[in-house]
Amino acid sequence: MASVETAAEHERILREIESTDTNCIGPTLRSVYDGQEHGLFMEKLDIRIRNHDREIEKMCNHHFQGFVDSITELLKVRGEAQKLKCQVIETNRRLQDDGKELIGAMEELQQCRVQQRNIATTIDKLTHCLPVLEMYSRLQEQMRTKRYYPALRTLEQLEQTCLPRAGQYRFCSIMAENIPKLRIQIRDTAMSQLRDFLESIRKHSDKIGETAIKQAQLQRSLDSSVSIQPHGVTGRRSRKEVMAAATGTDSDGQGGSPVSEQDSGILDVEDEEEDEVPGAQDLVDFSPVYRCLHIYTVLGLRDEFENYYRKQRRKQARLVLQPHSNMHETLEGYRRYFNQIVGFFVVEDHILHTTRGLVNRAYVEELWELALSKIIAALRTHSSYCDDPDLVLDLKNLIVLFADTLQGYGFPVSQLFDMLLEMREQYGEILLKRWNITFRQVLDQDNYSPIPVSTEQEYRHYTSQFPLQDPELEKLPFPKKLPFSEFVPKVYCQLKEFIYACLKYSEDLHLSSTEVDDMIRKSTNLLLTRALSHCLQYAIKKKNVGLAELVQVIINTTHLEQSCHFLEEFISNITNVPPDTANATKLYGTSTFKDARHAAEAEIYTNLNAKIDQFLQLADYDWLASPQGGENLSASDYLVDLITFLRSTFSVFTNLPGRPVDHATLPGKVAQTACMSACKHIATSLMQLLLDPEIRQISMGALHQLNTDVKECESFARASPVAGFQGDTLLLAFSDLRQLLELFTQWDWSTYLADYGKPTCKYLRVNPHTALALLEKMKETSRKNNVFAQFRKIDRDRQKLIDTVIKQLRNLIAQHHN
Repeated sequence: MASVETAAEHERILREIESTDTNCIGPTLRSVYDGQEHGLFMEKLDIRIRNHDREIEKMCNHHFQGFVDSITELLKVRGEAQKLKCQVIETNRRLQDDGKELIGAMEELQQCRVQQRNIATTIDKLTHCLPVLEMYSRLQEQMRTKRYYPALRTLEQLEQTCLPRAGQYRFCSIMAENIPKLRIQIRDTAMSQLRDFLESIRKHSDKIGETAIKQAQLQRSLDSSVSIQPHGVTGRRSRKEVMAAATGTDSDGQGGSPVSEQDSGILDVEDEEEDEVPGAQDLVDFSPVYRCLHIYTVLGLRDEFENYYRKQRRKQARLVLQPHSNMHETLEGYRRYFNQIVGFFVVEDHILHTTRGLVNRAYVEELWELALSKIIAALRTHSSYCDDPDLVLDLKNLIVLFADTLQGYGFPVSQLFDMLLEMREQYGEILLKRWNITFRQVLDQDNYSPIPVSTEQEYRHYTSQFPLQDPELEKLPFPKKLPFSEFVPKVYCQLKEFIYACLKYSEDLHLSSTEVDDMIRKSTNLLLTRALSHCLQYAIKKKNVGLAELVQVIINTTHLEQSCHFLEEFISNITNVPPDTANATKLYGTSTFKDARHAAEAEIYTNLNAKIDQFLQLADYDWLASPQGGENLSASDYLVDLITFLRSTFSVFTNLPGRPVDHATLPGKVAQTACMSACKHIATSLMQLLLDPEIRQISMGALHQLNTDVKECESFARASPVAGFQGDTLLLAFSDLRQLLELFTQWDWSTYLADYGKPTCKYLRVNPHTALALLEKMKETSRKNNVFAQFRKIDRDRQKLIDTVIKQLRNLIAQHHN
């Protein structure tokens, strides 16, 4: 089996040797030498060689006769060929002799044709060279006159069209060498002009922005004029007059500084028609930008130019957006800041719409977003230093004009109006501070007396300031007195002034009437609850305020409270929002003035009680006094003086001088409450005096004296010092003290202990703890008095009785505690 495979392999190798190029036979022979049957293969190779030799020999024998015949025929042809050669030589000789003249003529013709061709070539070259020279001459003229863009176009045509046609001449080589230098020169010159332009608009962006803002303000003024007079006007003003009225400048144009005609990129517009406000394209010569853009485009450097322009403008934007450190000091600082920003973006907007791709919308929007964030941050910082509401209001109007101007150029300004709403709170706080000072001054300067009016004119003057509606007062003859003091009409007028100030800020903020109304109401509520309320509290609680002044404050706050619905109507009238609108904020004036009135009433009670305490400090009871007949005792001097003071005080409460009778209701109620409070305070103070821990001994004589003083107080209460009490209501203030003193003076312990806890108990208001404490003090007194009278039976019995009552009281307290 192996020999068969070996034979097949050798056969394959032999076929491959026969059919393969000798250069590639090496790998085949390598396979033979790598095998183990080298001798066998050599034998087969020899056999194959012998076979091929036999085939070659057969083929040569077969074609030998044809080869002999071909040689024979070739020998016959050689003789004929020799004859033909001789004939050709002879013919050529005769032809050469005959063509000598023709050759001479042809050489002359050739020379003429060469000369003709040289002349044509010269004319052709001159035709191509002359345009080159003419174009180069034109190029030099354009460079001399600084017409760089046409020069660049000429240079391009010269390089791409004329010079290739002219050929390789020395002057062409010189021109070709100068072309890159000329391009660099044109590029550098154009860039220099662009830098001058950028520097110029940076310096004059203030003027450009001022002009753009004037245009926007003029347009707004014209729109307002059209809306006010839609059917035409009788007298017309020029646009310049309208603009001057809107900006506060003179009509002779002296409001802004002129721009020098020599400034690169800035045009002089002073000679234009007076009734036209120039636009940005009228103030600025943008040709350096366009020229440089075209030049760089032709040079294939448009991307480089765009990047450079945007980079430089970004740098200028950062400079423009950096405010001065003292910008907040004057409105002019803010105006200059806004003018520069508007000027910057007006230029960018013009470039956006007049060039293709130098700046795009995304680039401008990116710059605006950056500017907007920095503007808002700067305004928040600098406006926080401002404490003048007029300056804040002017700044708000300036920001609105700034926003409207840029909005007219398509920039989104909603964030600026959102910031103005934030500034509204700051403006409100500044107003609150100013009005707080105003209210303090009004209250400090007031005399707290009813306003006397002698004539109808004076009466109408006050009623025009404050909505007083009192038919009975109007019927009274002159002279008469208004129920309130000067601070009522002054405070009411200041409230209206505050509302007007809030309304001024809300103008031009693109707010709805409802939003304006809500803003004004909330700000007014802050004024009422914070500024005015604090000022009223300050006026009420400051030192040296008399009772008459406090009563006048109560009357004043009552009238101001009644005027709150007039303030509601006033706000509704100026905002055109009905007061009954759903979700409308209500004014807190009623609660503010009511709280102030209650504070004044409480101050009256406090001052009255403090005066009573001054009298009570004069009390000097002899707590160890011996018992005397209760009928012969007289009231203490301090108490008599106290009762006299109270009678005169309440007489003043109900008879304020100059106050009409129909206005006595409120002071009467205050007097009733004050009188009850005074009686309760006296009763409580006397009770505390009895139970004072420092007083450890009290005799029955001292209780009789105190009982007499209480009777004097009850006599005062029974006399009704203030009208309006029903029955013995005022006596109830002394009922606790009265029942306690009766229990001790009448020594009715059996009734007290038997009826304690029953609704019909005679001593229902006597607390057992109070009775026990007083008995303990009497026990101490009795014990000391009996040191030298231990053998007196009546004293021993009294001591035992006190001990028994004390024991029963303690048992009673323990039972009720359990």
